[in-house]
Amino acid sequence: MAGICCGVVGEGETTAPIELSSRPSRRRRIDLVPLKLMADVAAPQPLETDKKRQKLCLNTTSSLPSQVVENCKCVEEENEEKKKTNKNEALHTNQAANSCESSKPVEGRNNEEAVQECPKFGVTSVCGRRREMEDAVSVHPSVSNNFHFFGVFDGHGCSHVAMRCRDRLHDIVKEEVESVTEGMEWKDTMEKSFDRMDKEVQEWRVPIKTTNCRCDVQTPQCDAVGSTAVVAIVTPEKIIVSNCGDSRAVLCRNGVAFPLSSDHKPDRPDELVRIQDAGGRVIYWDGARVLGVLAMSRAIGDNYLKPYVISEPEVTITDRTAEDECLILASDGLWDVVSNETACGVARMCLRAQKPSSPPRSPGNDMAVGAASESSDKACSDASILLTKLALARHSTDNVSVVVVDLRRNHQQ
Repeated sequence: MAGICCGVVGEGETTAPIELSSRPSRRRRIDLVPLKLMADVAAPQPLETDKKRQKLCLNTTSSLPSQVVENCKCVEEENEEKKKTNKNEALHTNQAANSCESSKPVEGRNNEEAVQECPKFGVTSVCGRRREMEDAVSVHPSVSNNFHFFGVFDGHGCSHVAMRCRDRLHDIVKEEVESVTEGMEWKDTMEKSFDRMDKEVQEWRVPIKTTNCRCDVQTPQCDAVGSTAVVAIVTPEKIIVSNCGDSRAVLCRNGVAFPLSSDHKPDRPDELVRIQDAGGRVIYWDGARVLGVLAMSRAIGDNYLKPYVISEPEVTITDRTAEDECLILASDGLWDVVSNETACGVARMCLRAQKPSSPPRSPGNDMAVGAASESSDKACSDASILLTKLALARHSTDNVSVVVVDLRRNHQQ
């Protein structure tokens, strides 16, 4: 069979009987020994290294016919190609994975302790009762050596600013973090990141090619488009929340809800004073609105309302404790109808159910058309889905996007 596999003797090929003592017979017996060895080497174990596999082939080629040597080289080249393909696929999978392995800090930098385990999370985003989906969610576990990135962006006017923030803000934050050589100041870093994101949106003149963007048939660089942004950076020791707009982040600690951001509403006393000092006005038209137009006082984009609407985020830095249970980030489609305490209660109930991890559910089985869902943990996925359903049941009229992050140190407790 070794001769057939290596192409030396065809399967249907017949040979004339040869006496065992004849010279051709001895030659055939000599050839069969290395051919059998080559059949074993042609299918190496997956754990063998390239160096070892190459050494085995070289040791057997000295007594093989030229055709067998060529076959050996072909097998080796094919294995090399497969290995490269597998490496590329593995790299792509690791980049897109919802959970991550332990990572090491960059040498020569005063970074925090390396993240040992990526927190579990669940994400659900639905169009709800709106005609257009303008929310966007960004989840990047282990975006750098020492932090994880979670963000919710609620667009208004159109979806492309929210989508741009989803695609770019985590990279901008990573660049700003890596540019700091010593003395990391998260507040300064996040403010610079949001400012860069806002300027990038203002200067953006690349045509949009998305099917769900109304600006496909209008002007992509419309100044009347913007987005809120609530971003949570999770490190082994801290939770850094940067908020710009009326999306919100809430920490559930030992059963108590702690808001880590404050909504930027035009009638918030300090925001009202800031707008008036800049020469603007807050007009009540179906609620408080900047110049009677925008129902929030801070956002990324909205160039036509500057300087009254600014992109500067409010940053809070919270030390992690053993009592931390979960972090909830959501657009105002949830917070308009669900209180912080209720949201934390629902999330805790799902986390304490202690169901084993499973692949993310198909959104079509849980939500109406227009839903999107992903997760790295079934309990977090259940929590995000249940919160979204609760918002819809309470007649939320906005898009609803929810991210639930499990902050427990020991997930078995």
